[in-house]
Amino acid sequence: MSYERTLNRVETYFDKTATRTWERLTSDAPVSRIRETVRRGRDAMRTEILSRLPEDLCGARVLDAGCGAGQMTHELALRGADVTAVDISPSLVEIAARRLPIDLQGRVSFTAGDMLDPTLGQYDYVVAMDSLIYYTRPVLAEALAGLGARTRERIVFTVAPRTPLLMAMWHAGKMFPRSDRSPIMVPQAPDALARELARCTTASTLVPLKRTTSGFYISQALELVS
Repeated sequence: MSYERTLNRVETYFDKTATRTWERLTSDAPVSRIRETVRRGRDAMRTEILSRLPEDLCGARVLDAGCGAGQMTHELALRGADVTAVDISPSLVEIAARRLPIDLQGRVSFTAGDMLDPTLGQYDYVVAMDSLIYYTRPVLAEALAGLGARTRERIVFTVAPRTPLLMAMWHAGKMFPRSDRSPIMVPQAPDALARELARCTTASTLVPLKRTTSGFYISQALELVS
């Protein structure tokens, strides 16, 4: 499936079907045991991604690509970064903007739209937590190459790793009627993605980072270094 078609499905899901679910999941509100494991996993992965960036980001431009409800945006702004927080879901962008403390609002520019839009400009760092997990390997490689051309230092992002559990879930998800599906994660193997990326650009190096597993949350962090 093309980038545009997948993007439309992601927008429909997060902006209409699952907005309230994600608003609750990314808050302190009580959630089910299953969603609590996802919450803990996402918290751990956010910490891993942030560990790859300087503690002091004053003067740095950072793109939070797929900012969702704004938890990563908040942390980046606290470190002093000038943040562009972009998400395909206007509803989630609205939640993120509403949650950002007043004293940090001058550091963040919120945008509802395509995280790959070249008019967003150049950045020192890009973070993309769980926002590139729905795309096939060739589409993902092209997206990373495009972002990499506009990133001075590094891109830290996540993929769904090709584990037996996730592959079983992926095949099971294809059995449901299309109208009932959330966007399906496309599992990726870092080595295969690196080879695909090499066909698009030789200007960056792909480095596997930590894998986080917490109940139903399984995610692999990677780093694209200029």
